Amino acid sequence: MGLSFSCCQKANGLPPDKSLKSKKQKQRIRKEKPQQHNFTHRLLAAALKSHNGNISCMDFSSNGKYLATCADDRTIRIWSTKDFLQREHRSMRANVELDHAILVRFSPDCRAFIVWLANGDTLRVFKMTKREDGGYTFTATPEDFPKKHKASIVNIGIADTGKFIMTASSDTTILIWNLKGQVLSTINTNQMNNTYAAISPCSRFVASCGFTPDVKVWEVCFGKKGDFQEVVRAFELKGHSAAVHFFAFSNDSRRMASVSKDGTWKLWDTDVEYKKQQDPYLLRTGRFQEASTMPCRLALSPDSQVLALACGTSIHLYSTRRGEEEERFEQVHGECITDLSFDITGRFLASCGDRAVRLFHNAPGHRAVVEEMQGLLKRASNESTRQRLQQQLTQAQEALKSLGALKK
Repeated sequence: MGLSFSCCQKANGLPPDKSLKSKKQKQRIRKEKPQQHNFTHRLLAAALKSHNGNISCMDFSSNGKYLATCADDRTIRIWSTKDFLQREHRSMRANVELDHAILVRFSPDCRAFIVWLANGDTLRVFKMTKREDGGYTFTATPEDFPKKHKASIVNIGIADTGKFIMTASSDTTILIWNLKGQVLSTINTNQMNNTYAAISPCSRFVASCGFTPDVKVWEVCFGKKGDFQEVVRAFELKGHSAAVHFFAFSNDSRRMASVSKDGTWKLWDTDVEYKKQQDPYLLRTGRFQEASTMPCRLALSPDSQVLALACGTSIHLYSTRRGEEEERFEQVHGECITDLSFDITGRFLASCGDRAVRLFHNAPGHRAVVEEMQGLLKRASNESTRQRLQQQLTQAQEALKSLGALKK
């Protein structure tokens, strides 16, 4: 910072006859891009940089091939995940006409994506058509979804079955839509306000959290022929003593994690027969003091072994098995972190907030595999099982070794 300050002083203090030149200099200074935030860490795998504005949201495609990002530069970028560890990170660009997207989600078949428009306050669908040269053409459908929400949006989602779309706003409204843009059902969460809502990976459930100290979960029911029937209350995550900031599902929807203003995070077993009044089981509670003073986001690794928490510009990684903090990344972005997500393999954790996406190696995930395999090896009886476990153990140890993250 000191350098640019002294430059400004010099420019302002020039003698009168050089004032014209100084004006040109000033103009040139103004046109220069803002200083990129620099961040380094031994577990940083890559930084994806192509956006000219701050990134607000990202989404990994269900086939694991792509990462979509949207920013206030009126573009959506589609990145190839196989390039993550390469020097060059290629991305394809889709333009948002006369608006910008604040949320983006891939369709399950990865042939389309939906975005929420900042000014239009509604959903727009983009079709992805593969060209002969291997690239894609992005075409917005002629009509956007009708405007239905009265408050600002908190999240959107498409069910993995492709049967419905969910939109949730910061009042108490969640809307369930069909893919043609017709509202199938309106949910009132009765949580004073919604801070977050999401569809479970299995597509059966929609959940929300807000001002109340619980996470509410509904089942979206369809008939045998795929026709929508109703939305019914399924179960609740009860145990926090203050508002819930955020929650996430594991990949198989059998686990959920939540983080609350009470300064704790919790891991739950949600693989329950709720129709028989069975409640989710609380598996673990961890302390996260930052959550008591600031809003924060949460991501759960696909296997639910690692919990990532983002607060301000910092990320904290916890082992859900032991409840301990394993890694901490500070000042990751120049702005507050706006999104946090593990890729579908669980190898990487992605975060965004400024103009770059930062990708981290999930070292705690490899450590969890090491612990699990060591435990299973002690109990393994036959040789073929032992060999298989040993192979997985060696792979995880090698991965940690290469990252310089093997704990003694």
